[in-house]
Amino acid sequence: MSRIEKAFASGKAFIPFITCGDPDLMTTAACVREMVKNGASLIELGIPFSDPTAEGVVIQNANLRALGGGTTTDKVFDLVRDLRRDVKVPLVFMTYANVVFGYGAEKFISTCAAIGIDGLILPDLPFEEKDEFLPICRAHGVDLISMIAPTSENRIAMIAREAEGFLYVVSSLGVTGTRSKIVTDLAPIIKVVRENTDIPCAIGFGISTPEQAKDMSRLADGVIIGSAIIKLLERHGRAAPKFIGEYTRAITDAIA
Repeated sequence: MSRIEKAFASGKAFIPFITCGDPDLMTTAACVREMVKNGASLIELGIPFSDPTAEGVVIQNANLRALGGGTTTDKVFDLVRDLRRDVKVPLVFMTYANVVFGYGAEKFISTCAAIGIDGLILPDLPFEEKDEFLPICRAHGVDLISMIAPTSENRIAMIAREAEGFLYVVSSLGVTGTRSKIVTDLAPIIKVVRENTDIPCAIGFGISTPEQAKDMSRLADGVIIGSAIIKLLERHGRAAPKFIGEYTRAITDAIA
């Protein structure tokens, strides 16, 4: 059983997202360890990029702060090497195709495997173009994780059948960001997913409160939260790990 499979094997999974290097990599490492200590099942690590098209203003600004502070892909790789000394939960990179292309796909993905990255999410990679990366990911044992959105419609079954690791179900149209209410009827989407794959699915985009997380966990196998965590980083800076740990505990208690 892979680390990702184990993350979903013992109940509902909480998957927090954090932009690496915001405000610095030492703070990122402390936040990850606090999230794990407080029950996070799997961590999404964002490699900062100058044009993060799937992100709302909160995570866009986190990317800019991280890049302005000198965060590079190689430094993020070093961060993961440090984390893997004691962090056992799955670690997944979320970044953009240009980051991988620019680094060299073979070099990037083989390094992911060597340092203990379990999966890769590329939100700007169309499903039809995933073969640019999929053979390399499979050769190195890194899951290329697919996303399903409300606009996927008649493609949902096809994407689900070919999914690896877990399926990232986008809750709302538009970019990332906290929302006061998630109005998309996700039940039909999850139903089609369940009919076509045994791969677990997690819902992300817009979730910020324990109540929202609990509601979404009734539908899916896990919940993904990013912007609410980045807001805590923006507010507390280097003191954020404590607050992010407390927030993680509130979410994991809500979906237990």
